Amino acid sequence: MTTPRPVLHRNAARRSYRPRITLALAGGGPLGAIYEIGALCALDDGLEGLDFNACDHYLGVSAGGFIAAGLANGMRPRQLCEAFIEDRTGEDNFDPAWLLKPAWSEFGTRLRRLPGLVGSALWAWGAQGKSLTSAFERVGAALPTGVFDNEDIHLQIQRLFSQPGRSNDFRELRARLTLVATQLDTGEAAPFGRPGWDHVPISRAIQASAALPGLFPPVEIGGQHYVDGALKKTVHATVALNEGTDLLLCLNPLVPFHTNPSLHDGRRIPSLVEGGLPAVMSQTFRSMIHSRLELGLKHYERAYPGTDIVLIEPDQRDATLFFANTFSYRQRREIAEHAYQQTRRLLLDRAARLTPQLARHGISLDLRALRDPALRLLAPQPRSRSAVGARLHATLDELQRHLEHGRAMPAPATR
Repeated sequence: MTTPRPVLHRNAARRSYRPRITLALAGGGPLGAIYEIGALCALDDGLEGLDFNACDHYLGVSAGGFIAAGLANGMRPRQLCEAFIEDRTGEDNFDPAWLLKPAWSEFGTRLRRLPGLVGSALWAWGAQGKSLTSAFERVGAALPTGVFDNEDIHLQIQRLFSQPGRSNDFRELRARLTLVATQLDTGEAAPFGRPGWDHVPISRAIQASAALPGLFPPVEIGGQHYVDGALKKTVHATVALNEGTDLLLCLNPLVPFHTNPSLHDGRRIPSLVEGGLPAVMSQTFRSMIHSRLELGLKHYERAYPGTDIVLIEPDQRDATLFFANTFSYRQRREIAEHAYQQTRRLLLDRAARLTPQLARHGISLDLRALRDPALRLLAPQPRSRSAVGARLHATLDELQRHLEHGRAMPAPATR
């Protein structure tokens, strides 16, 4: 009589080798980066058996590319917090205020083209008989392709990754790192870091992946122009799934906002229309991005049944994140702490589902840490901050409030 061979579940075979883990970070501007850092720190504190510097593949889109590249370079989540959120001077400091530098070079280039474009439009109208509207459409080429200069993104990250123990070269990293941009003239994804794309400096790839049209000019690399990677897909997870991965951990910072009388922070917002065009545009963009992500994840679950997929994202009722001002230092700290605490709550709320899912890959929830009410991301700010620093941050916050309400700034008091 033949002894029947035991039937092994597909996940049982995985225990004989180290699971392949991919960390995918979506974009979302400075707000997205702050949320992802806070969430990553919560995951780092609340998960046992997962080393965020030992993943097999790091996948970043737009602002998520900066976080992914930092982790691939050996920076711990709390080191990223110090570099991007804490108000400290030093080699690792990355101030989001650098992103607000006007694109003077782009303005100048477009302005120099204006006389020729106007002359061409007048000729088409007067000599060729084209309608005035049709003739002057070509003057639109004089408009700048971006408002803010993004060259500092490349320069500052190049400095950050040129320090000992780090690298600005994809080919020198221990793990795979893929940073996705969109090729402007074809609309196709550009997977920087993959073979054939890995000669581009990491800092330049991050600049390209985060070049949101209208906000930043396209980035020229090798004679081609690249813009934000989120134009094509939200996370581009197929880059990693096609190569094989056992656990795909996705962080997505942008979700559509659900107005609700009982919001987490106590605010009551009857309708986003009260917030005017900025609120409406933000909701529109978030809804488009999130709907694509939902469709993509459903496809991944069907097409890659051997991969467990875990998505971490904010609660859609969270008004704190939706209305945040990411260029305020004070609010950067508040948002990061908020994301940290919210992610800890999310892990607890989803513990019943996550526990068996993560256990297949040798990861467990640290329930003691997750339930610790004293655990924080950031220490309270010291009261000993210099008077000059205190006045500076107070002035920046006051400026933001006046810009939001369309008021003129009062004249500063003299002493």
